[in-house]
Amino acid sequence: MTQDINFLMMALLLLVFGLPVIANFYGRAKIRALMLAANKLPVADRASAPLGPEGHVVKQHSLTGYHGLWVSACVFLPAIMIVLVWLAVAPMVVHAMLEGWLAAAVPDVSSGEISILISKVEALHGGLIQPAMVSQTIIAAAAYYEMIAHNADKLLLAIVAGVCLIGFYFSQKLIQPRFTARQKVERIMNFLMLAASAIAIVTTIGIISSLLFETWQFFGKVSVTEFLFGLQWSPQIAIREGQAGGSGSFGAVPLFAGTLLITVLAMCLAVPIGLMSAIYLSEYARPRIRNIVKPAIEILAGIPTVVYGFFAALFMAPFLRNNGALIGLELSSESALAGGLVMGIMIIPFISSLSDDVINAVPQTLRDGSSALGATQSETVRQVVLPAALPGIVSAVLLAISRAIGETMIVVMAAGVAANLTANPFESVTTVTVQIVMLLVGDQEFDSAKTLAAFALGLVLFFITLALNIAALYIVRKYREQYD
Repeated sequence: MTQDINFLMMALLLLVFGLPVIANFYGRAKIRALMLAANKLPVADRASAPLGPEGHVVKQHSLTGYHGLWVSACVFLPAIMIVLVWLAVAPMVVHAMLEGWLAAAVPDVSSGEISILISKVEALHGGLIQPAMVSQTIIAAAAYYEMIAHNADKLLLAIVAGVCLIGFYFSQKLIQPRFTARQKVERIMNFLMLAASAIAIVTTIGIISSLLFETWQFFGKVSVTEFLFGLQWSPQIAIREGQAGGSGSFGAVPLFAGTLLITVLAMCLAVPIGLMSAIYLSEYARPRIRNIVKPAIEILAGIPTVVYGFFAALFMAPFLRNNGALIGLELSSESALAGGLVMGIMIIPFISSLSDDVINAVPQTLRDGSSALGATQSETVRQVVLPAALPGIVSAVLLAISRAIGETMIVVMAAGVAANLTANPFESVTTVTVQIVMLLVGDQEFDSAKTLAAFALGLVLFFITLALNIAALYIVRKYREQYD
């Protein structure tokens, strides 16, 4: 049956992506043939289309390529829409059918046990476990699951084939010398661009909705006051009554404080270095030096964050600990200072590159006018260029802050995972993103406060990012008016 599934998938791919190519060539060939036949007829027998200046040439309304694109789009777009809808709906239908089969085969089981059985069936079907490791019921359920999945694939192939053929038939039937193929294709492209623009809005709505729904469930178990103002974070839920950690503590203030501390440390390093390097590259550096230094700085943006984590854990943290001991400072093996400094190095290119582009976009006439009034180059930079580029610089800084807030790997490897409420950069702290990862690692039940806490933390990060964007818009509007 695996070979049949592979054959069905290959046939589906050929239908969705191969048939539109054939349809494109067919549409082009048909309009050429129609034009050739029309111009060979006597003038009195031709269609009522406008004639050429000599009275014997039938004008073609749209270019040949538009006719091919018209037929191709009528074949491809309905097919791909059906496939996308099917991929979203079919797994739920198959899952519901499997759940019904298991409920009938294994009566008197809870919904949680049904979920476990379904996981075993899917693991057996995917080859993750061997048949000897499960019961005969699971083996039979896996066979049933494979059968309905195979039938679903065959049904999808039949529907897509029918839609493709219908689209091909009716679209090529409309092709005529005076058919407005260009307008039709342009309307389709406008619709596709509108749909692409709407994807961002729909995705945002989906993300917010999922966060709000799960966060609402979390606040049904834990009070909002405890979460936002509690000073202890220990989200361990006991398996049995009386076990240590059975109550769980969900005070997120230590996480917010750790996130703020590491972000501030990172920005204290990244903003001055990034901004000054951007000013140097755009205002002072010779072209030869700029062509060397700018790519070298931007290389930092291409280094994976796990490599920065290695650098922080193997070099920066021991370096700070050993040298701090020489001057009487006690640094833990994992400290906020190590994570913040390495994170600052990582986000230098964001500030430097974006600020450089913004400074270069300042009109040269402003610089020339300042120089004509007797200002030095440094005065021009301070009093003319930087104020003019301030909105873009603020945007670059806020982008870097968002990048720092969302970083996880460096914090895990350099700053630790301990939720300590401290403003001491020499101690170990953790951040919101690290705890989200810790809460969602492994098999989790999405009805426990421990797991749902991750969504509440994500919602808080969302509102923090929203506040940063609002502040950026306010600053941009306030200062941009001075230079319009």
